[in-house]
Amino acid sequence: MIDERDWVEFKRKLKIKTEIDLDLYKAPQMQRRIGNLMTRNGFDTYCAYFEHVVKNRDELASFIEYLTINVSEFFRTPEKFSKLETDVIPELLKHSPKLNIWSAGCSIGAEPYSLAMIMKEMTPGRQHRILASDLDIEILSKAKQGTYTANELKSISPQRLAKYFDKVDGKYVVKDDIKSCIEFKRHNLLKDSFETGFDLILCRNVVIYFTEEAKDQLYASFFRALKPGGILFVGATEAILNFRTMGYTSYQPFFYQKPI
Repeated sequence: MIDERDWVEFKRKLKIKTEIDLDLYKAPQMQRRIGNLMTRNGFDTYCAYFEHVVKNRDELASFIEYLTINVSEFFRTPEKFSKLETDVIPELLKHSPKLNIWSAGCSIGAEPYSLAMIMKEMTPGRQHRILASDLDIEILSKAKQGTYTANELKSISPQRLAKYFDKVDGKYVVKDDIKSCIEFKRHNLLKDSFETGFDLILCRNVVIYFTEEAKDQLYASFFRALKPGGILFVGATEAILNFRTMGYTSYQPFFYQKPI
């Protein structure tokens, strides 16, 4: 049985320490996820567990990573990424020779680096802007390093692996000409203000534990951040059912367009 006062106090302390507002996440799922950690570490209250976590920088970093669900891989759901190459980006390039792209909730960097490879192949010699943001500072640090295991690269073609990575001590490191395409930034999607003027926004597998209200707020903010004609690309389990109410049109499944 959840002690409601303990949970409320835990949420308050977490928000002060990390800016993560658990009121914007689905309570049962988050209570279960954090409860599993508590049990594993021998604590029976949320606050006691939190006091333990904040004493150690590495423990706190691991806890935040666990909370923010940093799971990613290159060209995740390849059939959707192929739509970016064959349909979405060519359409956007008709209206703007240099694209302004945002990977929102970029996790370990696999998504923005995948985009950089696509743009380099589709428009050789042309510099686009690719902004990659995440709430988790530790994960952003890993993304900037650009070092990955073979498992994180399972959806990448052998040709791209050879072209864009160096193999170092059994791992794969993104080459500097791809790294230089990305602008990394810490950003809280549920709290911070948004830039505007984006041609393409990707927010995939980020909102899984958000409340419906938080999702609506986020997708409305993305709508304002897009240029007319700009496209939002969401995850394969994250179809926006009320996209028309927000002003979007459906470009393709899981791609939503701001009308021109």
